[in-house]
Amino acid sequence: MSDIDSITDRFDLKDKVIIVTGGGVGIGKVYSESLTAVGAKVVIADIADNEAKDLSARLNEAGARTMAVRTDVADEASAVDMAEAAIEAFGRIDGLVNNAALYVAIEERPWNEVPSDEWDRLMQVNLKGTYNCCKAVYPQMKSQGKGKIVNIGSGTWLSGANRRIHYTASKAGIVGFSRALSHSIGADGINVNVLSPGSTRSETLSRVTTEEFWQKRQKTMEATSAMRRYQVPEDLIGGLMFLLSSASDFYSGQNLNIDGGRNHL
Repeated sequence: MSDIDSITDRFDLKDKVIIVTGGGVGIGKVYSESLTAVGAKVVIADIADNEAKDLSARLNEAGARTMAVRTDVADEASAVDMAEAAIEAFGRIDGLVNNAALYVAIEERPWNEVPSDEWDRLMQVNLKGTYNCCKAVYPQMKSQGKGKIVNIGSGTWLSGANRRIHYTASKAGIVGFSRALSHSIGADGINVNVLSPGSTRSETLSRVTTEEFWQKRQKTMEATSAMRRYQVPEDLIGGLMFLLSSASDFYSGQNLNIDGGRNHL
């Protein structure tokens, strides 16, 4: 095998079994579609059961190998069922993308007006849900001696976005959790990293915003970012695939911030 072939193999995700939580809608849907496009076997784990099943059926009809699993990441037993379903269907788990989170459904409000029950529910999904899913896939990844965990963060913790302060806090927590977890399970051959998107024009966010909002976002990005445009889900795919591939085997405990080079100072 030539050196070029060897390098190419390191980026190859063909037949890798990857779980994407929240993989049936929004940015997660784009992750699922993109991973199947390069030959990965994708477990679409989503509490939005109908959307996940519809996406899985469409992708399978086109020749992909996917399955939909209704998953409430905030429920530990549901996360375990998700991992077991993946193993039963595909025999292994090579990657986990912890994408499921509460955001769009959370109202913007001053920090001291956030209801306690809303704070608790968001942390249960965004932070504990990530923990639950990592814990659920860990035994299988450990037995394989290899695995990739990609926890989805957010640029909000860099900018100090404060209109959904509990969301920002949860995503900062993801970074700290991932850094600690990388040291806890690195000896098992498992890489743990964070992919932090900037504000992204996803299908989900587009439903609750106006064109005027995105025109303002465009002007903001022109003034504050290197790439001078707002972000779309496809901008995240290269980073995600790198973190899931063998090319990132010595990359762990890191936060890959993808936001077009926005100036957060």
